[in-house]
Amino acid sequence: MTEKHPTLTGKHILAVDDEEDILESIEDILEMTVIDTARDYASASEKLRSTRYDLVVLDIMGVNGLQLLEEAVARGMPTVMLTAHAVNPDTLMESIRKGAISYLPKETLAELDDMLEALLSAHERGEPPWKLLFDKLGDYFNERFGEDWKEKDKVFWKDFSRTWQVGRGIQQRLMQDERVRDKGF
Repeated sequence: MTEKHPTLTGKHILAVDDEEDILESIEDILEMTVIDTARDYASASEKLRSTRYDLVVLDIMGVNGLQLLEEAVARGMPTVMLTAHAVNPDTLMESIRKGAISYLPKETLAELDDMLEALLSAHERGEPPWKLLFDKLGDYFNERFGEDWKEKDKVFWKDFSRTWQVGRGIQQRLMQDERVRDKGF
């Protein structure tokens, strides 16, 4: 019998959200992993400093998720933003700029295991997880934000679409990777 989520199985994940029911759902959905949880910025930040995680899943609102994103990226941990109230083009772009490997609306929580399996697998293969996200959820973003939502920041999205690896976020993640940093890049 083959495992449904071979990339996720056994991974050590930190999930941060101020809503207990969301954390319980994440724990249930990601039962094949080892999960630590935090409900506030301070305890999440401490866990990021004291433990090495294979993946970090962060809410944005209520836990200072964008600051936690910076802390996780600085420690070389792949990070996915999972949010409801902050689903908008600005926080999506900010997540990209700060180095998140993906940005998922909580409306997709029921599919979290499959999404994280695909995203983390792509990340580990060195493929751009953002391309996978937009392939899977591009219609969702267009419906949620409007068909022309990228027009406001055309230059950013044009460059991003061309390379799928735009911006400081990728560079910051790479500079935290000892394998890259030790090569003198």
